[in-house]
Order: sequence, then C-alpha cells, then structure tokens
Amino acid sequence: MRLARISTPLLVLLAAGCSRAPQGTREIHVYAAASLRVPFERLAQVYAELHPGTRVRLELGGSPSLVTQIENGAPCDVLATADLASMARAAAAGVLAPGNSKAFARNRLAIAVPRGNPRRVQGLPDLGRDDLVVVLCAPGVPAGRYAREVLQRAGVHVRPRSEESSVQGVLAKLRLGEADIGIVYASDLLAAGGEVEGVAIPAEANTVAVYPIAITRTAGQPEAARAFVDLILGARGQAVLAEAGFDTRP
Repeated sequence: MRLARISTPLLVLLAAGCSRAPQGTREIHVYAAASLRVPFERLAQVYAELHPGTRVRLELGGSPSLVTQIENGAPCDVLATADLASMARAAAAGVLAPGNSKAFARNRLAIAVPRGNPRRVQGLPDLGRDDLVVVLCAPGVPAGRYAREVLQRAGVHVRPRSEESSVQGVLAKLRLGEADIGIVYASDLLAAGGEVEGVAIPAEANTVAVYPIAITRTAGQPEAARAFVDLILGARGQAVLAEAGFDTRP
C-alpha cells in the first residue's frame, strides 16, 4: 500500500463508518505522534469493542504540531507524543490535567532505504554520501531531533534534500523513489511491510525515544479518556505496542 506524502496531521476516524458520530455515540479525541499510527489504530478498535457507544477520533502528526493545535484550542481528550519535551511543553502551557503524564513505550531509530536497498547502504556514514538523496524529519520534530543527535555522535555531516513534518513523510519519499536514504523509528520499518527496508544503527550511536501519554485539562470526556489511557498502559495495550515494534519492557 502506497502512502501519499503527509505534510499535515492525518485524521483517522475509527469505530464508525461516517465522518460524524451517530446520535448517542460518545467520541474522544486522541492526538498521537505519527509513529503510533499502527498500534493506536488497532487499539482504537479494541477500545470501541470494550466500550460500545464510544468511538475514538484519532489525529496523527508530528508531536510539536499536535501540541500547537491543542494550545490553540483544538478539542483533545488524550495526547500521546514521541518525546518527553513535547509533553513537557504541553504541561507548561497548562493544557494537561495535573500530574497524569505517564511513559508507555520506547523506540529506537533505524536507517530506512527503498525495497532491495538499491544504493547498497551499509550504515550511518552513507548518509553523508554526496550521491545519495537524504530525507529526514525536520529538526523540530522528535524523530528529526533524535536523528541529528545520532548523526552528530557518529560524526556524519548530512545535507538532507527535504525535511518532513513526520516520519510518515520520510517513508513516503522512500516509497515513491524520491529519496535514497532516511532515518525513521524501528517500529516504522515493521509497519512498512517490506515496502521500505532497514539498516541497523549501532546501539552506541543510537538513541531511545520515550513516549508519554496524558489526559488534557479540557477533556470533554474525561472518564472515557481515562479508560483509553488505561488500555494503553494495560497488558492488552502493551502487547499491541510490542507487536508493532515498540519496546514496552519495564
């Protein structure tokens, strides 16, 4: 399945067949980092099965842009980011319910290349090659910031052709043949289903991304939001995340 380039947050409506919730159906708005697409779409379905009459409206995008939307008054019940800094920013802005942010998963970075690895990429030094088209997430996005930390530790200077607003944008460039190499999360490679391949980053050069989740101060459905967060933190949610390539070990 080919994905179009995503330059703005992706809105996914789940547990309903239309764009507007049926009369009598409660709806919770969950804002989540784009790298959480696969497990959160599945868990939104699980949530609807466990809580008939409630559906999840899932919006995916770069963590900083999601926080900006909430700061500007966008309706949101639950926020899940790909870094602690974005969640701390949301807390400092006063948009979170006090004291409820919790880490629920971790992730690592990996080099991503088109299927078959046609340019024979072997490791981080290849991102500095002049003959390769490099694409990264923008430095303001967690995956972009993490990638630059990794490259700096490895002593590799990179001039990306483009800087995407989310990992989905990087993957799209690789799928469409518009880039030769990029850096995404390890979980993204699993979600790509073979359309994009990965080259491992050594542990000593890699970084660990911590994903926190929290209920917002203005949640319109606080009890339903708490139930969704409990699902993510519970055994079933952790199993789905692990299956999607996230590290959920204590």
